[in-house]
Amino acid sequence: MNLDDLNKVAQAMVAPGKGILAADESSPTITKRFNAIGVTSTEESRRDYREMMFRATDAMTQYISGVILYDETIWQSARDGTPLIRLIEQAGAIPGIKVDEGTQPLPACSGELVTVGLDRLAERLNKYHAQGARFAKWRAVIDINAADRIPSMTAIGVNAHALGRYAALCQAAQIVPIVEPEVLMDGDHDIDRCLEVTTRVLNVTFQELRKQRVALEGMILKPNMAISGKKSARKAPVEEVAEKTVRMLKACVPAAVPGIAFLSGGQSDEEATAHLDAMNRMGNLPWKLTFSYGRALQAAPQKAWSGKPENVVAGQRALIHRARMNSLATRGAWSADLEEKAA
Repeated sequence: MNLDDLNKVAQAMVAPGKGILAADESSPTITKRFNAIGVTSTEESRRDYREMMFRATDAMTQYISGVILYDETIWQSARDGTPLIRLIEQAGAIPGIKVDEGTQPLPACSGELVTVGLDRLAERLNKYHAQGARFAKWRAVIDINAADRIPSMTAIGVNAHALGRYAALCQAAQIVPIVEPEVLMDGDHDIDRCLEVTTRVLNVTFQELRKQRVALEGMILKPNMAISGKKSARKAPVEEVAEKTVRMLKACVPAAVPGIAFLSGGQSDEEATAHLDAMNRMGNLPWKLTFSYGRALQAAPQKAWSGKPENVVAGQRALIHRARMNSLATRGAWSADLEEKAA
């Protein structure tokens, strides 16, 4: 492991004003999103959609530091025969790859899940590195359900262990790991319950990372924000989300970590941007705070594109707009008024 090189990649992933485009939806997930816009999901249509995004030059060169790819995408070529991974590199962004293989029910923990995919991961990482991937992503899913006393410490511990093992294997393959322990916002819990659970999850995750000798300088953290559940009776305001999330991170995340790239986790486009902006306005942070958004970057481009070749420019324009708004948020320079004027 060359830690200096890993740290250079990690620092580039959280470069000022830039963030990560999460384009790593599985085929079933992107099929659901295509169904919503009336597009049939095929290998060709998925390729065309992602090519449209990767050729959005202003977004890719100015606001996007890296792109998380799905296994299908990393091997695909554009219509003109250029490998999609080369389009990303030519724009100055870093190609990455999702390496977990989804979730399975966790035995003896009713309703809880464990992320799988460690088998043969070392072999797969070497192939991805040879193809050009320089970072990877592994998502652990932690649900909150007060009635069923979820999450259990078993679920938290098993998923944290897998994250640590994955991260160690990545660094051995000279790939920067994005460590993503996601506490879901699907329930009716309030922001304080999310804060409590996420604090526990982050603490256990970093214990596992240390146990497995993961170099913190050569990784990126991708957490959820401390936020109210979607069904909560009280939606926490932007300032409260920012204050409690930053307080949580300062208590749990060592300063050696180069940066934190938030997931959007079901927030609307503007909510995810506003929360990131409010956190960066607080200043005096030991790590860089940026975005690693999927739907919060892609919902508008998908709708504008709608699978039609004549809408490619409109789709790219929508991606550029969302990427620019989040770029401003990484500097604490976004505003709702600016959002409306730039739209």
